[in-house]
Amino acid sequence: MRQYLEVKGDYPDCLVFYQMGDFYELFFADAETAAAALNITLTKRGKVGGEDIPMCGVPLHAVDGYLTRLIQQGHRIAICEQTETPAEAKQAKKTSTKQPLNRQVVRVVTPGTLVEDNVLVASENNYLASVFASDQALVVAVADISCGDVAVESLARIETAPTKSQAKTSDKAAGGGSSKLVDSLAEAIARLNPAEVIISDHQPWLEEALSPMLASNCLMIRPGKDFAHGASKNRLCALYQVATLDGIAKLDQGEVSAVGGLVAYLDATQKDRPLRLKPIRKVMGEAFVDIDPATRRSLEITRTLAGEKKGALLASIDKTLTAKGGRLLASRLARPLRSATAIQQRLDLVESMLMDADLAEGLEADLRRMPDIERAFSRLRLSHGGPRDLDAIARGLLVARHIGEVLANTNAKQQLLPAQAQLADLQKQLVGGGDVASRISRALCQDNLPLLARDGGFIRVGFDPALDEFFRMRDESHRHIAKLQGDYATKTGIANLKIKHNNVLGYHIEVKPKQADILLAEAKTKGEFIHRQTTVTGVRFSTNKLNESQRKLAEAGDKARALEVKWFEKLATIVMEAGEAILAVTEAAAILDVALATARLARQWNYCRPQIANDKQLTIIGGRHPVVEQTLANNQATPFITNDCALDGTERMWLITGPNMAGKSTFLRQNALIVIMAQAGLYVPAADAKIGLVDRVFCRVGAADDLASGRSTFMVEMVETAAILNGASKQSLVILDEIGRGTATYDGLSLAWAVIEHLHTTNQARVLFATHYHELATLESRLDGLACYVMQVQEWQGEIVFLHAVKRGAADRSYGIHVARLAGVPDEVIGRAEAVLAIISASNDMGQRAARLPLFNEAATSATKEANQADQHDPSITLAKNLAEAVADLDPDQLTPKTALDKLYALKAMLDRGAKQ
Repeated sequence: MRQYLEVKGDYPDCLVFYQMGDFYELFFADAETAAAALNITLTKRGKVGGEDIPMCGVPLHAVDGYLTRLIQQGHRIAICEQTETPAEAKQAKKTSTKQPLNRQVVRVVTPGTLVEDNVLVASENNYLASVFASDQALVVAVADISCGDVAVESLARIETAPTKSQAKTSDKAAGGGSSKLVDSLAEAIARLNPAEVIISDHQPWLEEALSPMLASNCLMIRPGKDFAHGASKNRLCALYQVATLDGIAKLDQGEVSAVGGLVAYLDATQKDRPLRLKPIRKVMGEAFVDIDPATRRSLEITRTLAGEKKGALLASIDKTLTAKGGRLLASRLARPLRSATAIQQRLDLVESMLMDADLAEGLEADLRRMPDIERAFSRLRLSHGGPRDLDAIARGLLVARHIGEVLANTNAKQQLLPAQAQLADLQKQLVGGGDVASRISRALCQDNLPLLARDGGFIRVGFDPALDEFFRMRDESHRHIAKLQGDYATKTGIANLKIKHNNVLGYHIEVKPKQADILLAEAKTKGEFIHRQTTVTGVRFSTNKLNESQRKLAEAGDKARALEVKWFEKLATIVMEAGEAILAVTEAAAILDVALATARLARQWNYCRPQIANDKQLTIIGGRHPVVEQTLANNQATPFITNDCALDGTERMWLITGPNMAGKSTFLRQNALIVIMAQAGLYVPAADAKIGLVDRVFCRVGAADDLASGRSTFMVEMVETAAILNGASKQSLVILDEIGRGTATYDGLSLAWAVIEHLHTTNQARVLFATHYHELATLESRLDGLACYVMQVQEWQGEIVFLHAVKRGAADRSYGIHVARLAGVPDEVIGRAEAVLAIISASNDMGQRAARLPLFNEAATSATKEANQADQHDPSITLAKNLAEAVADLDPDQLTPKTALDKLYALKAMLDRGAKQ
């Protein structure tokens, strides 16, 4: 207990898994927490101060499953293992003093440092991120140690460093009150979806900024010294074994600190295991399309609004066959490109897969057999791997070599393919590492490989003569023990006498209690049989011959396992030395996998190759929503209705009206998804598509509140709208649905009106704007870049049929009451609503008044004058102006109570006269 408590004192924020024999045991509060979290038995062992010590445990061989459940519930685990054997302890003369075996924490398991296959999702990266604010910029560094990836990116620049007083107040401290930093950080967190984030305790404002973005167990505060530039630089130079980082990546001070803090945390969790990572990749944000968190949620790119993978874009289009390919596809969707050249290269590879069906078929058969080499390699690199990882690498390299041969054999055809140069480069990458595969395959057994090298039994018979001799000695001991069983059965006349083995007694003779008298009597006289144990089901004995055979067997087994471990280490070293070639193989195979998967998707669902240009065009012919189309087809429902969309320099904004259920939101989303897919280098669900590159995609569709932050549905809507108005450029694509519906009708219409004018005149972005405010259609005659479109419906015998088709025009009403009827609202409520609507519609001239408003652009003076002249003949507008002028003339500080009351009566009289007019 003293030893356990010393370990626990060093890891107070972790559950300590304390190895005792074949189990990991937990004590005290850790045991109570783990027993409840894992639904396992809580028992007790020993006492402290007269009180029982709570205890629970899990077996070593099944620990991964328990770790997964605890990590998912927000716990961190310190793995404390025995670092010496009982034999070693005896040799050190510890047994005489009853000292426990030496133990130490060999690993700290956290959400961002997992490497086990059965814990991780094969097609997803498991990122650990660090966030650091330098004097120049906010920096995010990420690492996935299950793959070895490391990347760093500088986000928004910091013009003014936060002061100490600001740092204690709020996230507005970032950049001297600039919210751009927090917005950039939110975008990065949404894109990367890190499992864990670390920050410096010297930058507390980051904790306040990040907390709303992350689950409670995802944020870790680390000592500021871990991020110190000098220490970080030295740490990275030591990691990559270089004198300067210039050959690794051109990093500024803030980027070095961010990556250095990340590596310090990895060192702390991996303990003495050597940390080996790929070279640092510096990400340039301007090379990718910006997609903010609200847009990612609205478009359901990787997860639905309910948090499910099924029903999201990625799950619907992911036809990849390899784990690495799945991760690459997810990465491309998360960060579409802005470079037309890079996009065309990806599309060329897809087109080549479509043009050469034989090549595609051959690649598909091979890729189906490709294991996850990258993660197996990373486990070996971190000393977490075993024989199965060696086998996975060998099999994967052999498959890759065959793929390279397939590409080489089709070289003549490749001259006709758009991606011939790419295929030639990929072919060269794929054949690397073949010698490593052969050496591993010659050494390993083919079946039933153990998970850990220390378990032995994975080196092939005939590979090493010295090892074969140990195998012979071990097998001979087994045969001798089997012979002893027969000899003893004959000698005693007990036919069912058995020699068995357990971890307590080792090898022993067992007979039924009724037959035990023979051996007990013999034990008293001759002493050949030695009584060891009596149980309900049997009586157990040993003999000197059996003990000697067991000793030889154990000795041979130990020597064999020790030699196998040495061979494992040699083979792992061979793999590490070929690391660059092996990782190149994984990258090449993943690129082919994504191209092949995209081609298969395009062929199955009739997708087209988008045309990419550096202009403001967005022309989509016969566009479909990729998820909805598949859902309808799988449910054997009505086929998806295709629609066109054409935005360009002259008609860059569509105002779309129509009832609920008519398909406005689907139409908006499908066009945004088509743009994202196109710039990710994928084929798109359309008959034809011409995409002018976009720099940012904004999408505000649907309604949701954020009660935890004190934001109502309408407040969330306005915050997201503000981000669009402040961030959209001429190259952006903006998707807006139902702006203003969360407040009063007049307020909502006014806001929607002003937003449209601002997007049209100031942002000048490409915009799809859906609304129920059909009064906004009057803007078509006033804004030259705006066109009105409507979702078609057909009235039939008092009912309406949704046609889900878009045509030129505007709706004259919203059909909301009809949708309420479809939802099952009682008939008496529907009838009353129709009566109220008739009364309101007869007296509402809101649309006519709005049409006389001056334009958003005040430079249009002639239009403003005409509108003002029209307003002079409108009694309500005249009254409003008179009231405004009368109130403006008041000086409340100079009014006596009597004078104030007189002025109030005067204003009331003015209002009454206006009402009569």
